[in-house]
Amino acid sequence: PTGGSIEVNGSVASLIDIGIGFDPELNAIENIYLNGSLYRRTRNQIRDRVSHIIEFAELNEFATTPVKYYSAGMFARLGFSVAIDLHPDILLVDEVLAVGDERFQSKCREVFRNFIETKKTIIIVSHDMRMLEETASRIGVLSCGKLVYDGDPAEAVRVYRDSHYQT
Repeated sequence: PTGGSIEVNGSVASLIDIGIGFDPELNAIENIYLNGSLYRRTRNQIRDRVSHIIEFAELNEFATTPVKYYSAGMFARLGFSVAIDLHPDILLVDEVLAVGDERFQSKCREVFRNFIETKKTIIIVSHDMRMLEETASRIGVLSCGKLVYDGDPAEAVRVYRDSHYQT
């Protein structure tokens, strides 16, 4: 859709595109400060979280390397780590996690479970039906930009697969 509105109750963080909000010339630490300032965090608040973000992203030995030299997986880990460290009420996640290795994807699923347990909202855009069915309490299926199903995950996967293979 090219128009419309949405009402949001709570803070929002997103991981829609790898590298959005990062300066390729800066290293991970500098980008964490840059990103934190965009979310109105103070320098002291950011400083207190840098080591945790770097550690979660598994980038300790690359923390001072400009991110333009990072692989797609390293970029995704940094982006995800920064986004979840904001402790948003709503997290928007696109297919970007598909580039992470199996171990990091497992860490991400654990974060998703924690979000769900604390009654926070995660909106995941994905074609990974198995992950969605295991994670989601509700799935919306889109076709040509229109919502064709909204509800039970198992049924949503069936609707998606039926419509996807009818070409």
